[in-house]
Amino acid sequence: MANLITLSRLLLLLVVAWLFYQPPTAWSFASFFLIIFIFVSDGLDGYVARKRNETSLFGALFDIAGDRIVELTLWIVAADTDLVPVWVPLVFIIRGVVVDTIRSSAVAQGNAPFASMRSPLGKLLVAGKFMRILYAVAKASAFAGLALQRPFPALLPQLWEDVGSLLTGLTYFFVYLSVLLCVVRGLPVIAEFVHAQKNDILKRSSKGS
Repeated sequence: MANLITLSRLLLLLVVAWLFYQPPTAWSFASFFLIIFIFVSDGLDGYVARKRNETSLFGALFDIAGDRIVELTLWIVAADTDLVPVWVPLVFIIRGVVVDTIRSSAVAQGNAPFASMRSPLGKLLVAGKFMRILYAVAKASAFAGLALQRPFPALLPQLWEDVGSLLTGLTYFFVYLSVLLCVVRGLPVIAEFVHAQKNDILKRSSKGS
């Protein structure tokens, strides 16, 4: 059931991406609500898995893969439609590749993806519930706000004159907060991996010299 929820999120993502490229109509506002549903259901699949005692390593990996597909697709679509600068998705892509490669080594040893964090700071920033929720809320708010940037002023121009500046300011606040949290949550994973592998790194360096 949890995996079906994750799969449904990916199918809805295709609808949202398609709506970003359509001329503004009343249906364009659906992307705002679909994005919120996609991110809310991200927490739902984990709850369902625990409630039904269906937790598994595959489920955890599928959930992480689903999260990555959702965020990267939406950032790339936002950049392609000139809603965010191209360096924004590049930050998420580079961070995602590096961090997921490191996590794959933990998974290869039979550990859960977040189990590799050892330091209190690393556990707080990467695996801590508060930071994970804050990160999800920041991304959901950024994407939902971006989804309104074109249909709202086109279809409701008078209302946009009243709230457009505030909505745009909040949207890009969450965009850059998401970028900041992306980097901040990725650094501990890299730092702990380098620390754990320092002997091997130094050994290879000495051989190279």
